[in-house]
Amino acid sequence: MKAAPSVDAYLAEVPEPARVALERIRSTVRALVPEAGEKISYGVPTFTFHGNLVHYGAAKNHLSFYPGSRRVMQQFAAELTGFETTKGATIRFTPARPIPLTLLKRIVKARVAENLARR
Repeated sequence: MKAAPSVDAYLAEVPEPARVALERIRSTVRALVPEAGEKISYGVPTFTFHGNLVHYGAAKNHLSFYPGSRRVMQQFAAELTGFETTKGATIRFTPARPIPLTLLKRIVKARVAENLARR
């Protein structure tokens, strides 16, 4: 994808059903952390809360959620079995097999706690 000037512009370029899956992440994080900011960082939508909180994005053959923390990835490793993950704190998924909402919420809450602990 080409660099987007805003999160809305980024999502507008993502085809269905991938857009729905990414908008689900966006609405979930917004509901959990209403004071979080949004921006494009590293070429993908990013939530900020006392620093970068989480990132998410679309690739040609998958979608990605980036908790941005190896510690959080280790904390939830057992629950991420079945998803492709990387050492760089990436979770790859598809619209047909999204990250479960309960797990997504727990990961975001863990990241909020990490960012608040660094203040």
